[in-house]
Amino acid sequence: MLKSIIRGDLLKRRRALTPGEVAKRSKMVIERLLEMEEYRKASTIMTYLHFRNEVETDGLIRQAMADGKRVVVPATDASHRRIIPSLLVKYPEDLAPGPLQIMEPKASSLRLCNPALIDLVIVPGVAFDLEGNRLGYGGGFYDRFLLLIKPEAVSVGLSFELQVLTRLERSPHDVPVNYLLTEDRVIEIRRS
Repeated sequence: MLKSIIRGDLLKRRRALTPGEVAKRSKMVIERLLEMEEYRKASTIMTYLHFRNEVETDGLIRQAMADGKRVVVPATDASHRRIIPSLLVKYPEDLAPGPLQIMEPKASSLRLCNPALIDLVIVPGVAFDLEGNRLGYGGGFYDRFLLLIKPEAVSVGLSFELQVLTRLERSPHDVPVNYLLTEDRVIEIRRS
């Protein structure tokens, strides 16, 4: 099935979730993440800022800051189709809607962070499969960014169970995640 058809179908299904369902399921996903050894060991984590019924990351950001972790969030360089990692100091005061209408650091709050310093990257997606492949919104922003992090950094996809497919078609530029977390399970992706 074409990626655009899968993307459209899953976005429609995700939009059908009520705000209460999104909040409840998100809390369950984030609780799983906070229990992971990879989270506990990480000094610097990068997370997306949720929109359009994605797994909500507000609780993660607040807890990570309370735990003394450095929290990095993406700023968007739309003209070059890339993510610029920025250290978040004041949450949510440092944020405003960006060019894609996703919250991101204001220009006055941009604090560049070297991707090599990031220990844990939290990745959004429209769909994921059991091999860690993800289907994003079609811009390739995260695929390009994940190539810049250090090899030992861990990437974790956050998803609702309804977004998990058995198998997604993988393109040569796609970068799979190391773990997939849903409200029902933690899936560790084995690399051969």
